[in-house]
Amino acid sequence: MTAHGPTSERPTEDRPAPSPAVQRANRMSAGNMIRSLAPLVVIVLLIAGWVAFRQSGVDPVRTVDPGTTVSLAAARASYPVVAPAGLPEGYRPTSARTDAGDAEAGDPVTLEVGYLTPSDEYAGFVVSDDARAGAVTDVLGGAEEQDSVDLGGATWTRGTTERGETALWQAADGVTVLVTGSAADDELERVAAAVAPVSG
Repeated sequence: MTAHGPTSERPTEDRPAPSPAVQRANRMSAGNMIRSLAPLVVIVLLIAGWVAFRQSGVDPVRTVDPGTTVSLAAARASYPVVAPAGLPEGYRPTSARTDAGDAEAGDPVTLEVGYLTPSDEYAGFVVSDDARAGAVTDVLGGAEEQDSVDLGGATWTRGTTERGETALWQAADGVTVLVTGSAADDELERVAAAVAPVSG
């Protein structure tokens, strides 16, 4: 008579399904990551190529014609307005503004013209009969006078601003004429030497 003992096989236990986080981690192989990033890399390269193509051969500097602004200032100002004229090629006007549009008879008038010089630096011109004009006080406030220089047949005072930039200016009869900026002294002097009365 044979005795039957307990079987040696154990009942199979139910294994829980892996969580979604574990499934995602199992799919994150290097190959899958490369395949996922490839379309994004292609899109970035296409955008970069398109931007480079559009900018190739295009001068990013936007120039302006200061003539209208200068004429408006000359028409409204109660003093003889001057401005640079006949600057050589390479001096490109990039900004021009005046407050003459709102000026009434006798009101002070300020004219500002900004230039990009041949060395791609900034030269700013200002003429104003407003002693409180920011375009004047921001430059000459705290400026240290150094010497005088003859430019274009006129005597200019040369100094250094608080920003360490050269400033050239004239002041007479309540009118200040000013040239300053990040440009080298010779380029600023070229702008100052070109200052002449506005005709018409």
